[in-house]
Amino acid sequence: RPARSREVKGPWKIAAIGTGGRGSSIGHAAAEFGQMVACCDVDRAHAERFAARYEGKCRIYEDYRKLLERKEIDVVTIGTPDHWHAPIAIAALRAGKDVYCEKPLTLTIEEGKEICRAVRETGRVFQVGTQQRSEFKQMFLKAVAVARAGRLGKKLTITCSIGGMKAEGPFPTRHPPAGLNWDFWLGPAPLAPYCPERCHGTFRWWLEYSGGKLTDWGAHHVDIAQWAAGCEETGPVEIEGRGTFPTLPADFKPVDFFAGKITLPNSYNTATEFNVRLCYANGCEIIVRDGPGNGLWIAGEQGEIFVSRQKLTGEPVEKLTAAEQAWLDGEVRKLCRGKEPGSHMGNFFACVKDRTLPVSDVFTHHRSVSACHLCNIAMLLKRKLRWDPQREQFLGDDEANALLSRPRRAPYAL
Repeated sequence: RPARSREVKGPWKIAAIGTGGRGSSIGHAAAEFGQMVACCDVDRAHAERFAARYEGKCRIYEDYRKLLERKEIDVVTIGTPDHWHAPIAIAALRAGKDVYCEKPLTLTIEEGKEICRAVRETGRVFQVGTQQRSEFKQMFLKAVAVARAGRLGKKLTITCSIGGMKAEGPFPTRHPPAGLNWDFWLGPAPLAPYCPERCHGTFRWWLEYSGGKLTDWGAHHVDIAQWAAGCEETGPVEIEGRGTFPTLPADFKPVDFFAGKITLPNSYNTATEFNVRLCYANGCEIIVRDGPGNGLWIAGEQGEIFVSRQKLTGEPVEKLTAAEQAWLDGEVRKLCRGKEPGSHMGNFFACVKDRTLPVSDVFTHHRSVSACHLCNIAMLLKRKLRWDPQREQFLGDDEANALLSRPRRAPYAL
C-alpha cells in the first residue's frame, strides 16, 4: 500500500456514492482518514456489502440527493459509472462537500466545464482519481519532471499505449435483478433494456455511459502526457486518427444516437482498435494507440524514456549523478505542490485539511479527459478536426460541436 501522507487523520465525516468494485476501493481508502457515515448505490447488494464493514455506523441510501442533505458530511467519494459523475459531483459541491471523484471525470467536454465552474464558485477541494500523479513509486512524476525540464528536447512526441478490447454481443436482455433500480442507474442516459453487460464493471464499453479504453486508460496516460508536454492547462489544436467500431453501422450518426433518436444492437460499441494523433501549439504531439504494451514513450531530439506502472527506463533517467537525483527528488515535490509524495487519497485529505489544490486537480484533469473525448469524436466522425483550446470549440464544424454535450433524460438533468 502506498505510504500515507503524514498527519492528515481528522474528524471528517465521509460518505461513499457508488459502491461497486472501484467505488468500494476508494470509499474504504477514504475511511482511513475519517469516519464513514453513509453510502449510496442504486444496487442495494453493493451498498449492503460496503456498509457491512462499518458495523451499523454507515447508513445506506439509494438516492444520492438524500445523502447530500446531511449537513454533517464533509467529504464524498464518487465511484459511480462515468455518466453519473457530473450530476453527482456538482450536487455535492453545491451541498458544501469536498469531493474525490474517480476518473474519467466526465462523459462530455461540456460536463467538465460545468464541474470546473462549480469548483470555482464553491471553493471546495476536488481530487480526481488519477493515481499515477501520486503513486507507483512516483515514476510518472519523475518522467514528467525530466520532460518538463527540457532534458529530452523541446518538441516531444509522446506515445500512449493503452490496449484495445474485443467486440462482444449482442447480449440477451432480461429483467433487472431485485434490488437494482435500473431506471436510476441509467439516469441521464437514454432509456435502454437491462442486461448485465451494460452495468457494473462493463459499463465502460458502451458509448452511452463511457468512452471505452480512450477514457478508461486514456484518462491516466494522456493526463501524464499532457503534463509532461507542458500542455496540462490547454489542449490540442488538431486531432486526427482512425478507430474501429465493429458494432456500429457504416452510416452511424452519433448526434442522433446520443439524443436517443436511434437504437443499436445490444452490444459493446466503443472502439476496439485506434490510433489517434493530437497536435499542440507548442510543437508537441501525443499519439494514443491501442497497443502494444501499456505505458508512455516520451521522445525528443535529445533522448527518450519509457514509463509504466512497473518501470521507468531510458538513459536520461538511468544514469543520474547524486546531484541530479537530488534535483529530481526536488522537482517531484514541486509537482506535488509542496506536499510529501505518498498515496493519492492521502494527498486529497492533506489538501482538505489545509484547503489547497490537490495534485490531480479538477482543472487540469478536465483538460486531460477532454483530449480523450476529442479522440473519440474524431474517430466517430472519421475526419481531421481543428480545435480551439481557449474557447473549447471546434473550428468550422457544427456536427463536431454538437458532440461537446448530450441531452440528459428527464428527470435526471442537472
